[in-house]
Amino acid sequence: MTLEAKIESVLFWKAEPMLVSRLAKIFSTTPEEINISLAVLEDNLKGRGVTLLYKDDEVALRTSPDASDVIENLTKEELTRDLGKAGLETLSIVLYQGPISRREIDYIRGVNSNFILRNLLVRGLVEKIENPKDLRSYLYRATFDLLSHLGVARIEDLPEYVSTRKEVDTFVETSSEAATDALSESLIEEIHEE
Repeated sequence: MTLEAKIESVLFWKAEPMLVSRLAKIFSTTPEEINISLAVLEDNLKGRGVTLLYKDDEVALRTSPDASDVIENLTKEELTRDLGKAGLETLSIVLYQGPISRREIDYIRGVNSNFILRNLLVRGLVEKIENPKDLRSYLYRATFDLLSHLGVARIEDLPEYVSTRKEVDTFVETSSEAATDALSESLIEEIHEE
């Protein structure tokens, strides 16, 4: 498999912008080699349904501008549907715990939240920001439009914000401790069985 094909696979799988330097590290090559392969990939994608988008030192695989009418219709259709229980649950977590990583959202919900987060991003209810502690990941937070729609000037003005945030913090802390305790107990049982 060519380097271009490998890059395409990773960008498709990741479904978000990636630093050229990160791609170079993944494929044990130089940023220059990645840029050469990106140019070849970009040329290969001409006339196709996806294209490469560049911003500073980042690149992403996105739908082609030529497909914008189809994508726009699908987006409108998606935006007219209700958020649903999973969407409201995820939005609540972002509101009361944000900025928060997708991994943390998944942990609290107990399921993968990738599709739900994409839906909330498309609707303009949440936004992705760079994670200052880990530049390889993003954090999600409520948008100004969402706060305006909810009629609050700041996150802290949400109903029972402080108590709800404490409850979720306690849940996360105790479930982490419970998982550690359960693992310790199972290891002890294994040792005693031997």
